[in-house]
Amino acid sequence: MTDGTASTLEEPLLRLFQELGIAQAHIAAREDTDWRGLASAHPERVASLSLLCPLVLDSRGLAGLTSRILVITGDRGNAAQRVLQAVEIIKGASKVALHDYESLMWSDLAADRAAEIGSALLDFLGRIDRERSLPAARLSEGEGEIAGISYRIRGAGPPLLLLPLLLAPSQWAPLIPALGERYCTIELGGAFLGIVGMLEMRGRSAYLGMIRTLLDIVEIKPGEVVLDVGCGSGVVIREVARRSMGANRLLGVDVSPYLVGEARRLARREEYGDRIAFHEGRAETLPFPDENVDVALSSTVLEEGDADRMLSEMLRVTKPGGRVGIVVRAVDIPAWVNLPLSGGTKSKLEAPGLFGAGVVPGGCADADLYRRFRAAGLTRLRFFPQLTAVTPEDPRFRIFRQQALAVLGGEEIPEWQNAVAQAEAEGTAFIAMPHHCAVGTKPR
Repeated sequence: MTDGTASTLEEPLLRLFQELGIAQAHIAAREDTDWRGLASAHPERVASLSLLCPLVLDSRGLAGLTSRILVITGDRGNAAQRVLQAVEIIKGASKVALHDYESLMWSDLAADRAAEIGSALLDFLGRIDRERSLPAARLSEGEGEIAGISYRIRGAGPPLLLLPLLLAPSQWAPLIPALGERYCTIELGGAFLGIVGMLEMRGRSAYLGMIRTLLDIVEIKPGEVVLDVGCGSGVVIREVARRSMGANRLLGVDVSPYLVGEARRLARREEYGDRIAFHEGRAETLPFPDENVDVALSSTVLEEGDADRMLSEMLRVTKPGGRVGIVVRAVDIPAWVNLPLSGGTKSKLEAPGLFGAGVVPGGCADADLYRRFRAAGLTRLRFFPQLTAVTPEDPRFRIFRQQALAVLGGEEIPEWQNAVAQAEAEGTAFIAMPHHCAVGTKPR
């Protein structure tokens, strides 16, 4: 699979069906880029579609499924409200609202609400099976890869494809025992699905230019040990590997076993497997001794937890004279919407914090990052906000489109839709997202 096919997974999913000998399967997912091409073009392949806390819900192309759709979502937060409104448009679709729950990109959904989600899924799938008599899959438990999509098979019964749950650390693991009693669960992964696909796309965009600027300022020297905190799929630490040409010991740490596994696979694919050591661990309690690294990096992670503890841990593991470089999303700076819109509509869409994944209590996604660096005693400080362009090829652009619709009304909606279509046709469509960047040196 090439970069050009990464955003359309219809063909590799069809090949997966064919090579596993599956005519039809239940599908459970979160990110609509993963399943939309298949469901729109080949609804006969989809016995049912269960969506777990989707960030967006676009009903277009789902007419062939309707009564075979289940949407499970929280009842708190802007994303949940958008989804709850959208599901009402899909006649016959089932919905379950998780009481007093807000799901962010990094929420551990299956672990947080395993009993409720498992019960809702099994009830829904059981009803569909009674109506359609989906045959059991003849597959043995095991792992493999087809067309760039990795899979892990567990359990027995009708096939149930489990697509990635964005940044959820546990992914589907808490639900597999219950689901596997009645279904042949086929958990999918790989470089083009879910959050890994998003992160890898980001690594091919202007975002990587921002990271390169950060690395230029950090000035990594031969022989230094470099740590990437919240490494995700490994985009940043692989860029360090490209630059260092084997002259540095490189470490990546992430709370998600799923992402650590994908990062290792991608590093091996690019022949960096012997240069980068990946570890599981929380950014608030790094699994490394004091003064262990020369450079500690982190990109768009301080928003997702206790920012003070994360920064303290990065300082703890950094040697005196070592550098700390951090990027956070900036909810206090307007985005730049490069679309032909009227002044009022454009101003509404460029309100600070409208686009993006949000920030948890105690997280940092604003200019307070700079104060934190100074308060931590870092010296030789360099502070620099930056913009990175998100284009229509990026899965995030689809999310941003739905976030825009949630704040527009009346004549603004067709104006927005026409502006996006015109700019896409001209090749000028993008939304520039703001970030705060900081670099500092730990005193000797």
